Amino acid sequence: MILRAIIIWFILMVIAIVNGAFRGAVLIPKFGELIGRIISTLLLCALILLTAILTIRWIGPSNPGQAWLVGLVWLGLTIAFEFLAGHYVFGNSWEQLLADYNVLRGRLWVLVPITTLVAPWLAARIRGM
Repeated sequence: MILRAIIIWFILMVIAIVNGAFRGAVLIPKFGELIGRIISTLLLCALILLTAILTIRWIGPSNPGQAWLVGLVWLGLTIAFEFLAGHYVFGNSWEQLLADYNVLRGRLWVLVPITTLVAPWLAARIRGM
Protein backbone atom coordinates (compact mmCIF):
# COMPACT_ATOMS: atom_id res chain seq x y z
CA MET A 1 0.00 0.00 0.00
CA ILE A 2 2.72 2.52 0.92
CA LEU A 3 4.66 1.88 -2.30
CA ARG A 4 1.49 2.51 -4.31
CA ALA A 5 0.85 5.67 -2.30
CA ILE A 6 4.37 6.90 -3.11
CA ILE A 7 3.85 6.17 -6.82
CA ILE A 8 0.68 8.27 -6.77
CA TRP A 9 2.51 11.00 -4.86
CA PHE A 10 4.98 11.27 -7.75
CA ILE A 11 2.00 11.76 -10.08
CA LEU A 12 0.73 14.46 -7.71
CA MET A 13 4.11 16.19 -7.92
CA VAL A 14 3.91 16.24 -11.72
CA ILE A 15 0.41 17.70 -11.44
CA ALA A 16 1.69 20.33 -9.00
CA ILE A 17 4.59 21.29 -11.28
CA VAL A 18 2.28 21.60 -14.29
CA ASN A 19 -0.11 23.65 -12.14
CA GLY A 20 2.77 25.95 -11.17
CA ALA A 21 3.75 26.41 -14.80
CA PHE A 22 0.12 27.15 -15.69
CA ARG A 23 -0.04 29.67 -12.83
CA GLY A 24 3.06 31.47 -14.07
CA ALA A 25 2.20 31.39 -17.76
CA VAL A 26 -1.56 31.99 -17.70
CA LEU A 27 -3.13 32.77 -14.33
CA ILE A 28 -0.78 35.45 -12.98
CA PRO A 29 -0.52 37.37 -16.28
CA LYS A 30 -4.32 37.29 -16.65
CA PHE A 31 -5.46 37.84 -13.04
CA GLY A 32 -2.45 39.26 -11.21
CA GLU A 33 -0.20 37.76 -8.56
CA LEU A 34 -2.65 37.37 -5.68
CA ILE A 35 -5.72 36.16 -7.59
CA GLY A 36 -3.58 33.97 -9.84
CA ARG A 37 -2.07 32.26 -6.80
CA ILE A 38 -5.49 31.80 -5.19
CA ILE A 39 -6.95 30.22 -8.33
CA SER A 40 -3.87 28.01 -8.71
CA THR A 41 -4.08 26.86 -5.09
CA LEU A 42 -7.77 25.97 -5.35
CA LEU A 43 -7.19 24.22 -8.68
CA LEU A 44 -4.35 22.17 -7.24
CA CYS A 45 -6.47 21.19 -4.21
CA ALA A 46 -9.23 20.00 -6.55
CA LEU A 47 -6.74 18.03 -8.66
CA ILE A 48 -5.23 16.38 -5.57
CA LEU A 49 -8.68 15.31 -4.38
CA LEU A 50 -9.68 14.10 -7.84
CA THR A 51 -6.47 12.07 -8.15
CA ALA A 52 -7.07 10.55 -4.73
CA ILE A 53 -10.65 9.61 -5.66
CA LEU A 54 -9.48 8.01 -8.92
CA THR A 55 -6.61 6.05 -7.35
CA ILE A 56 -7.65 5.21 -3.78
CA ARG A 57 -8.91 1.73 -4.65
CA TRP A 58 -5.60 0.93 -6.34
CA ILE A 59 -3.64 2.28 -3.38
CA GLY A 60 -5.75 -0.06 -1.25
CA PRO A 61 -6.12 1.19 2.31
CA SER A 62 -8.24 -1.33 4.17
CA ASN A 63 -9.47 0.99 6.93
CA PRO A 64 -9.67 4.70 7.77
CA GLY A 65 -6.39 4.54 9.71
CA GLN A 66 -4.55 3.32 6.64
CA ALA A 67 -6.13 6.06 4.53
CA TRP A 68 -4.85 8.60 7.07
CA LEU A 69 -1.43 6.93 6.89
CA VAL A 70 -1.42 7.47 3.11
CA GLY A 71 -2.26 11.13 3.76
CA LEU A 72 0.58 11.42 6.27
CA VAL A 73 3.03 9.89 3.80
CA TRP A 74 1.86 12.27 1.07
CA LEU A 75 2.10 15.22 3.44
CA GLY A 76 5.59 14.32 4.62
CA LEU A 77 6.87 13.85 1.08
CA THR A 78 5.20 17.08 -0.05
CA ILE A 79 6.66 19.19 2.76
CA ALA A 80 10.10 17.64 2.32
CA PHE A 81 10.02 18.25 -1.44
CA GLU A 82 8.65 21.76 -1.11
CA PHE A 83 11.21 22.96 1.39
CA LEU A 84 14.29 20.86 0.57
CA ALA A 85 14.02 20.98 -3.22
CA GLY A 86 12.58 24.49 -3.09
CA HIS A 87 15.59 25.75 -1.18
CA TYR A 88 18.51 23.55 -2.24
CA VAL A 89 17.55 22.75 -5.84
CA PHE A 90 15.51 25.75 -6.97
CA GLY A 91 17.36 28.29 -4.83
CA ASN A 92 14.35 29.88 -3.10
CA SER A 93 15.04 31.52 0.24
CA TRP A 94 13.42 30.15 3.37
CA GLU A 95 11.50 33.43 3.60
CA GLN A 96 10.10 32.93 0.09
CA LEU A 97 9.05 29.39 0.88
CA LEU A 98 7.35 30.39 4.12
CA ALA A 99 5.64 33.41 2.51
CA ASP A 100 3.22 31.09 0.71
CA TYR A 101 1.82 30.10 4.12
CA ASN A 102 1.01 33.69 5.17
CA VAL A 103 -2.79 33.61 5.14
CA LEU A 104 -2.88 37.20 6.43
CA ARG A 105 -1.38 38.29 3.09
CA GLY A 106 -3.95 36.37 1.07
CA ARG A 107 -1.81 33.30 0.56
CA LEU A 108 -3.92 30.17 0.74
CA TRP A 109 -1.15 27.67 0.01
CA VAL A 110 -1.73 26.09 3.43
CA LEU A 111 -4.82 24.50 1.85
CA VAL A 112 -2.57 22.33 -0.34
CA PRO A 113 -0.87 20.42 2.50
CA ILE A 114 -4.20 20.16 4.32
CA THR A 115 -5.84 18.73 1.19
CA THR A 116 -2.88 16.41 0.67
CA LEU A 117 -3.31 15.03 4.18
CA VAL A 118 -7.10 14.65 4.08
CA ALA A 119 -7.60 13.57 0.44
CA PRO A 120 -6.93 9.81 0.83
CA TRP A 121 -9.33 9.50 3.78
CA LEU A 122 -11.98 11.61 2.05
CA ALA A 123 -11.53 9.71 -1.22
CA ALA A 124 -11.97 6.39 0.59
CA ARG A 125 -15.19 7.67 2.15
CA ILE A 126 -16.47 8.97 -1.19
CA ARG A 127 -15.64 5.63 -2.83
CA GLY A 128 -17.40 3.71 -0.04
CA MET A 129 -14.30 2.03 1.30
